[in-house]
Amino acid sequence: MMLFMDRIDDIDVRILELLQEDGRIKRNQIAEAVGLSLPSVSDRMRKLEERGVIIGYHAVVDAKRLHYDITAFIRVMVDRSDNYAAFVDRARSLEEILEVHSITGEGSHILKVRTLNTTSLERLLSTIQSWPGVHGTSTSIVLSSFKESRTVPIRPVHLSQPDGE
Repeated sequence: MMLFMDRIDDIDVRILELLQEDGRIKRNQIAEAVGLSLPSVSDRMRKLEERGVIIGYHAVVDAKRLHYDITAFIRVMVDRSDNYAAFVDRARSLEEILEVHSITGEGSHILKVRTLNTTSLERLLSTIQSWPGVHGTSTSIVLSSFKESRTVPIRPVHLSQPDGE
């Protein structure tokens, strides 16, 4: 059941779009773009943060310029569900692992990783393969990336709208 606090109106949508386009946009610029006062925009942003819709503000860094030349996806086969929590904790603790996802299909998890070179990727794979419950990995190295984004499509969510529509 959708709660009132889950409502996202057209103004919230526009605020979220503007913030996703430029996380450093000034609040007065947002206010002007959406036709509200600065205090109203600040209040809406605070509420979006409190509700967990906005979970942070981050710089997008070019990994290649920092000499992280390898991007790879590692499918991991964890043998039993009682090993999942420990696996996720270990994976979250390594800075080279950017994303950890539980998946269906081949494997139980997929990791997005960035390493300096193939030597550091090999060392990371060895570490992962040594963890309890891990009985296999399959790695794909990215040759080229044509789109990487953390932008989420935004749409209004109204009280009368059922979940999932």
